Amino acid sequence: MSLLFLLLLSLAPRVPAAPPEYFTPAHRIIGIGEDRDDLSAEQIDLRVGRMIESQTFAIMREPEALAGARRITANPKLRALFQSASQHSGFPASLLEAVAYLESWGDPHAESPSGPKGIMQISEATARSMGLKVLHTTRYHVTREKVAVSSKSHTPKFKMVTHRVPYAVTVRDDRLTPGRAIPAAASYLAGMEQRFGSRDWAIFAYHCGQGCVGEMLELTRRAHGIPKDQITVPRMFFSSSPAWNRELYQAVSQQMQRDYSPTYYFRIRRAEQLLDLYRRDPAAFTALQREYKSEFATGPRAPHRLSVWLRRDDLVFHTGDDIRSAATLAPAFDRPDFFGYSLNLDHGGASAAAPAALGTLAYVAYETRRLYESLRPKPQPFQPLPVTSLVEAEDALQSAEREARAHASGQVFDIEYSGLPPGELECLRFVLDDLGWDGYLGFVEEGSANLHIGCSPSSRDFFTRVYQDALEAR
Repeated sequence: MSLLFLLLLSLAPRVPAAPPEYFTPAHRIIGIGEDRDDLSAEQIDLRVGRMIESQTFAIMREPEALAGARRITANPKLRALFQSASQHSGFPASLLEAVAYLESWGDPHAESPSGPKGIMQISEATARSMGLKVLHTTRYHVTREKVAVSSKSHTPKFKMVTHRVPYAVTVRDDRLTPGRAIPAAASYLAGMEQRFGSRDWAIFAYHCGQGCVGEMLELTRRAHGIPKDQITVPRMFFSSSPAWNRELYQAVSQQMQRDYSPTYYFRIRRAEQLLDLYRRDPAAFTALQREYKSEFATGPRAPHRLSVWLRRDDLVFHTGDDIRSAATLAPAFDRPDFFGYSLNLDHGGASAAAPAALGTLAYVAYETRRLYESLRPKPQPFQPLPVTSLVEAEDALQSAEREARAHASGQVFDIEYSGLPPGELECLRFVLDDLGWDGYLGFVEEGSANLHIGCSPSSRDFFTRVYQDALEAR
């Protein structure tokens, strides 16, 4: 468990005994859900650290992560280009390398299906604004075709017809030349830093665009509870909420659905750290990448965090007898009004799971209800979250979807959300995102209206303590 995570837990307050109406855990995570309304600078720093660390999955699950680190750090010509561009622009070389790493994995000839090209993945319009040349010319593909023509004598006659089909050819594209693209991107980023007032907004602008950042910056300035001297990308991200700063929350959500650009700054910071790790210890970097390979994925990369966190050795409950005799499972509490979830188990499944999974469930229900009840205007009464699956025997899941087999670990649970009020579902998703971005849990859609959820290995001890809180409060 990381030192940062331990520090975060140590700062969580010991709250008074739970009010009689519903369960309130004694162990809490700072700044989650409804608590986003009042984040101190210290709490923001802690959340930024967790957020940066959680980006490891997004980077290291990619097949090119290792090869890209080697390209960026081991090529002396590239290193010289980054250093020179940094000296001329004032923008740090380590961040320029991180941008190149995430954008192209260090490949000078990389091309995105959406149009950007080169090591810095620059669009054609942005390239021209940077002073890069992208020149096209028209050429023609000539073909000759024999076609029949009419004849008074009715004797077949033919003539040759020439067709000239135009096509565009790129005769020069500076985006594909690192010696031009890297200095141009460095100057662009430095200009954005000057325009928007800080480096984090400049990095955000590189991914989202200047117009997008102008809008998000203005919404952040108008947001509730953000000090005027702390108008930063992390503040923008962590101060948005469906209960407070809803306009900002909706704008962040829209950008997340489009391209995850609000998290780009955090990914760049993590890429910077990972490249530094590769320079210092390539073997440690390689070992870290192996940790982020899924044992269940059929494609080239892990589809989601749960596929990395759960290993084949975790699928220990092969039969119903294994579940009934397990000392590692704990009973789920069937008090919907108090704990905020109801047991609607499919096929009469076992109402038990690992203590960490049950602690995660209780904590998600607690934070969801707390956020939902803080909405204005007052919403309808909170509806307990319907839990449709906890632990299940592997022999009953052989024909099921790949995700479902994870239930044989006892570390996951499912929530069926089709009957939840829209406002409550919004709060549930927000809480899951909040905990997920900080690395506490992962979740994935399973079926048409089902969420498959499990906590990270590093947070199992914390959620086990939440389960102990529930034991004492039941």
